[in-house]
Amino acid sequence: MGLDGIHPRVLRELARELTKPLSIIYQQSWSTGEVPDDWRVANVTPIYKKVRNEDLGNYRSVSLTSVPGKIMERIILSELSQQVQGSQGIRASQHGYMKGTSCLTNLISFYDHVTLHDLGKVVDVVYLDFCKAFDIIPHSVLLRKLANYGADKCTLHWFQTIFPVWYGKQKRKGIIIQTKMGYSDRQMKKRSL
Repeated sequence: MGLDGIHPRVLRELARELTKPLSIIYQQSWSTGEVPDDWRVANVTPIYKKVRNEDLGNYRSVSLTSVPGKIMERIILSELSQQVQGSQGIRASQHGYMKGTSCLTNLISFYDHVTLHDLGKVVDVVYLDFCKAFDIIPHSVLLRKLANYGADKCTLHWFQTIFPVWYGKQKRKGIIIQTKMGYSDRQMKKRSL
């Protein structure tokens, strides 16, 4: 649940009543490129993930964002995915960030490929861990690629609006701290999309 306080269950329970107003909000947001402020605020919680908890690198942040905002993101993602896949922008070998695929499906695919082509010969495999290599994506490059794959002007404008500045709120010892997680025009952190 994001800072707007709208729980996913509310949307499920009132789906019939909320469909029309939400579709109007989504259509208006997409066509104008304006994004409600609540959709750009994340409730950020650090989650401990490794052995030494005094090292800040051993935490990952989980950002809880607005549920209606996430729905809008999924609508746009669905449309963009079809456009990009249709124009061969995403290869069949792509497993990361693709619905129904994972690290395991990637390894199985790789194993099948190697065993089919091995024919008894030695195969060398090198795995590289780029760790945080994809945490920052150049904004201009992403928008240019989306345009090349057929994203229309409204969609591109919507992306330009939602990504430039994000705000995060953390609760520490009962005190809510707001931090600007701003992204310059040149870079943006990867998000839920």
